[in-house]
Amino acid sequence: MPHPAAPTPGKLPFVVWMLAAGTFLMGTTEFVIAGILPDIAPDLGTSVSHAGLLVTAFAVGMILGGPTMALATLRLPQRLTLVLALTVFAAGHILAALTSSFTVVLAARFVTALATGAFWAVGFVIATAAAGPANATRAVSVMMGGLTLANVVGVPAGSLTGHVTGWRGLFWVLAALAALAAAVIGRFLPRTPQRAQVSVRDEIRALRQGRLWLALAAAVLIMGGVLATYTYITPLLTDRAGIPAGAVPLVLVAFGAGALGGTAIGGRFGDRRPMATTIPAAAATALALLALIPLSTTPPAAVFLIFLMALTGFTINPVVTALAVRFAGDAPTLASALTTSAYNTGIAAGSALAGQALASSLGVTGPALIGALFTGLTLLPLIALATAAQRGTMRIVTQNSPDAQIPAPRQTTEATSTRS
Repeated sequence: MPHPAAPTPGKLPFVVWMLAAGTFLMGTTEFVIAGILPDIAPDLGTSVSHAGLLVTAFAVGMILGGPTMALATLRLPQRLTLVLALTVFAAGHILAALTSSFTVVLAARFVTALATGAFWAVGFVIATAAAGPANATRAVSVMMGGLTLANVVGVPAGSLTGHVTGWRGLFWVLAALAALAAAVIGRFLPRTPQRAQVSVRDEIRALRQGRLWLALAAAVLIMGGVLATYTYITPLLTDRAGIPAGAVPLVLVAFGAGALGGTAIGGRFGDRRPMATTIPAAAATALALLALIPLSTTPPAAVFLIFLMALTGFTINPVVTALAVRFAGDAPTLASALTTSAYNTGIAAGSALAGQALASSLGVTGPALIGALFTGLTLLPLIALATAAQRGTMRIVTQNSPDAQIPAPRQTTEATSTRS
């Protein structure tokens, strides 16, 4: 996969920032729908609860569609894949804006999620390859920072736009931005055709790597834990901490600031010391969530712990994503797509369990307990990865011999790169 020469450490190529902008746009689409459901539901002749399927459809599309679209577009040039993904993304929003059928809007959301999954899967591969080994995790953190920024800036701005222009107006804006992004990426992204010898079989063979599944497990658990708490943070803040409902958005801004900071920290230190970065971060996230249970009666403590939860929890994401791509060797596209699926699986599972905990005798502290359990379990795959590195059992997928041991000089390098 030819790429431009890798940049010097600390400097990222322009392509990474272009991909981050695309991630920001697609992240806005994924999450803004929750804020405009009361506007969509009556317009499409359905209830708000039923309109919530628009959120579910997107999540399912991301979980199932990412790997599927990664394989389906494997032999296409990467630039063409990104442009097609953005084009389909724009078309889905146009279709939704033009119809009065809830079923059509639901289908459009699912198709839009497929396009998003394809964009993220290929985008992560391009970003890590263009940045080079010294900056791979930082490149991933910049891309994921686009997603985090979508929650902090894109979702509030999108919700405001939807309320002012109507939800259809918002969809037209998103379609126009996607078309603009497709034009920019088509014009400025260097030609990076897929290597013909990397086949579907190579991509599937890469899944035999045990370390890859450990990285994916960490992605599921950390995102499930943080989002289990975040999904139901409002009742904890209003009912237990006594924070006025009007001030809750300010707390969510603190969460977003922590998430941005954590993503940057993971990108900054994850390339050099991935295990020394992620293991303490996972432990700190679990402790912050445990402390939130008794201390959430005090507003300043609750706000600080929510900020800390986001700061430490999101530190892990870029590191495990970069590790998953690295562990897949010469066939990273499917692994990248599975990482996206892992995050969405964690969100779905964590939120579902947190909802049950909220309805139980645990009440508003139930989601935080579920979050602490998930994030605590994240330590298991991370420690297993660190142990594998220390034992020098690092293996890499190669096209000719998928189970071949890394030669001695490279084995030392790879083991060092994942050692705590």
